Amino acid sequence: MRKVIGIGESILDIIFQNNQPQQAVPGGSTFNCMISLGRCGIPSWFVSETGNDPAGQLIRNFMQKNNLSTDYMSVFNDGKSPVSLAFLDEKRNAQYSFYTDYPEKRLNTDFPDMHPDDILIFGSYFAVHPALRTTLRKWLQYAQSQQALLYYDINFRKAHAHERIALLPDFIENFKFADIIRCSDEDLEILFPNETIESIYERYFQPHHQSLIVTQGEKNIIVQTPSFQKEYWVAAITPVSTIGAGDNFNAGLVYGLLKNGTYKRQVFDLQENEWDKLIALAKAFAANVCASLENYISFDFANYLTKKE
Repeated sequence: MRKVIGIGESILDIIFQNNQPQQAVPGGSTFNCMISLGRCGIPSWFVSETGNDPAGQLIRNFMQKNNLSTDYMSVFNDGKSPVSLAFLDEKRNAQYSFYTDYPEKRLNTDFPDMHPDDILIFGSYFAVHPALRTTLRKWLQYAQSQQALLYYDINFRKAHAHERIALLPDFIENFKFADIIRCSDEDLEILFPNETIESIYERYFQPHHQSLIVTQGEKNIIVQTPSFQKEYWVAAITPVSTIGAGDNFNAGLVYGLLKNGTYKRQVFDLQENEWDKLIALAKAFAANVCASLENYISFDFANYLTKKE
């Protein structure tokens, strides 16, 4: 059976509403995606790091309860698990403050074996972090050599915009590794100011026959592939929280790739009706996570999906 491996940060999110703490939940961009896949019964491994402290133990216990393997979690003693404070505004979007205390040596762990058409998910600042880059590049090269399908979520935010020029070669290298790239319009505006989506696709993605998915909040989703371009409408909702919406869009799309039996060699040439199904699932995952203060799809939604199979 094909498996999914995620690489990313593990954080304890403390969510505030009206300046009052509402809930503390494990989080992280790829982490949120992987928890949702675990809840759907997908064989899933997560490669990350936590401190040997109560927050780290909480995160690892939560992974195990949600069918997400902890076999490749690096647990460090010299430092503390990261914490983020997420302040929801009137539109239920979050502004973050991050608190980290990492050791000098990072990601001291092995990497899972991969096989053809397994799926690797990676992204956010974690995927270009200078302290992690050498290790991450080695793992991406390994996954690519094994003919795995690589899914990259750019997820580059304004807090790191001042590093854009220095990090751009690493972003471009990540693009070349990936088969599918998902980003927001904000990501592209920060990385490639004053460029259109079409020109960005033609320069960075089309030469490598990749598929680019651009989400734009309440605006249409854009899918650009070597063979076609299409926009998908987004239904208006009243969210409880938008934390994890993009992460779970990723989860829904990866879930669809697995359930539809889509392999690496087919991704660059998916037909419109196949993309329609994938985007519908991705939107459903994202909408579901917006209905609660959790960062992942609900167990009820996951059970509904698995009963449909």
